[in-house]
Amino acid sequence: MITKIEEYCLREIQNQNFDCLAVGVIDFDKKTFETIQITEDEIYDDTELFFDLASMTKPLTFGVAYLARPEIFDKDMHLLLTHRSGLPKWGRLSHDGWKEQILAYDISESDTVYSDFGALRLQMEIEKKSNEHLYDISSKFWDTKVKHWQDLELEISPFTGRRNRKLVSGEVHDDNAFVIREKVSHAGLFSSIEGVCKTLLKMDEELNLLKTIGVDHDGRYCFGWDTAEDPDKTLAGAGSSKNTFGHLGFTGTSMWIDPDKKLGHVILTNETNKFWYDRKKLNKFRREIGTLNLNNSK
Repeated sequence: MITKIEEYCLREIQNQNFDCLAVGVIDFDKKTFETIQITEDEIYDDTELFFDLASMTKPLTFGVAYLARPEIFDKDMHLLLTHRSGLPKWGRLSHDGWKEQILAYDISESDTVYSDFGALRLQMEIEKKSNEHLYDISSKFWDTKVKHWQDLELEISPFTGRRNRKLVSGEVHDDNAFVIREKVSHAGLFSSIEGVCKTLLKMDEELNLLKTIGVDHDGRYCFGWDTAEDPDKTLAGAGSSKNTFGHLGFTGTSMWIDPDKKLGHVILTNETNKFWYDRKKLNKFRREIGTLNLNNSK
């Protein structure tokens, strides 16, 4: 399954903004996966890299919490889960006052607006209803190689850019997550490619992921996951079914699952290391990897 994908990646990494790349393809029917990791710097040879998952953190935190504890989700929490809560997309938050700022917004049904603020508010609502920290609920279903950035120890991470003129490696790229310095829902998880693949398989086995997410969904977002609105143009790849679901990450990461074909793929990169303003090349790469996987290229 992975051979043509690896050949494509070896050619394409020279044309992309990222210099570290890992790809995994998953067969949910067989409960198996294959992975590759490619870098332009030989110092990373034989090193398992832990990538900043960025917004892939969302489905792996509150998306998992929904699957594990659906009974606690009321109407307002469903609006937050599907990005229809009326909260702003984004804004600067402070370490001491971020919770008060997020709680100051009223929840009201709106058109779909992808919102980091909504993700943070949902975390607070989940924790209030469950009397548990969000990470205590969701981490039970992660592989051990999925970690919050503050829990990284000897793991090696690709550079994802600069902060205060210093290279960022092993620290979350998202500024609000970095300033808050707590385990939050919108960004902050790191993982190797193996860790994400094993986590998705575990979620399917223990939480019926493929039978719950994407199936006959209404609207773009489904229980914390993005969906393939237009199968012909989706970043999940040509050949995706209408029930395909996944999520993107700002650092150049993505994961997509077609529950009809029972196939999935994960892409981890450090796109933000050099350049991130124009995603045209990255998105073409994302589509091609998905297309190769969904068409079972050998």
